[in-house]
Amino acid sequence: MDPTPSTPLVELRHLSFGYGERLILDDVSLTIPLGKVTALMGASGGGKTTILRLIGGQNRAQKGELRLYGPGGHQDVGAMSQSELYAARRRMGMLFQFGALFADLSVFENVAFPLREHSQLPQALIRDIVLMKLDAVGLRGARDLMPSEVSGGMARRIALARAIALDPELVMYDEPFSGLDPISLGTAARLIRTLNDTMGLTSIFVSHELEQTFSIADHVIILANGRVAAQGTPQEVRQSADPLVTQYVHALPDGPVRFHYPGPSVEDDFGAEAARRSEAWA
Repeated sequence: MDPTPSTPLVELRHLSFGYGERLILDDVSLTIPLGKVTALMGASGGGKTTILRLIGGQNRAQKGELRLYGPGGHQDVGAMSQSELYAARRRMGMLFQFGALFADLSVFENVAFPLREHSQLPQALIRDIVLMKLDAVGLRGARDLMPSEVSGGMARRIALARAIALDPELVMYDEPFSGLDPISLGTAARLIRTLNDTMGLTSIFVSHELEQTFSIADHVIILANGRVAAQGTPQEVRQSADPLVTQYVHALPDGPVRFHYPGPSVEDDFGAEAARRSEAWA
């Protein structure tokens, strides 16, 4: 498929998902454009990581469709057989939160792991691929280190090299910027953008970091209360009139998400005089 603005790689259609009686996603429809970098944003617990799990088939929707498109059309991930799901996952790479490297394997062996598990490539070729992927993230020289010997930022980059080891079409990142210093954060953001463009990927990442996210994303989706509150280019999302989106994008302390946790009034707790003083201070 040739990427155009209207070409999806992943599409959610009226999808609902929850745990027991707790609904996480409620009749959600959204599109992940082919060849673009898409950011999933919104308050914690809004269903962002859940969407990644649904795309990967770890969870299955109770209602609606999750379409994965390919040269032959599309398949509903939730209706796939186990063998179809394994084949679909070969098209995906995943960078887990905080990297999730195997502690007892070297940097080299962490990146080699998916190649050894899912291919019959000769060892010489696996070596060359691993070194190329590590070089792409600037860590070819760290091949012999153990995960305990690298920084948090380096661990994310190693995990990214592992995620792209099998040359996937789609790479998903679960909070790739969490806990990083400004230098490592900027490096991670540039890598997501650069690898997406140079390798012809489609990228989805969950983030709470507004500045870097808006600088690299083509498409931004903000989730709130189990639904899509806004989606579009970073500029379109910034200009959204939705009060919750405005509060989130501009980091306002009060709005639809209240600063004060619901409880008794000031008058009930402290009396009428204290309530008047509180209003005067406000």
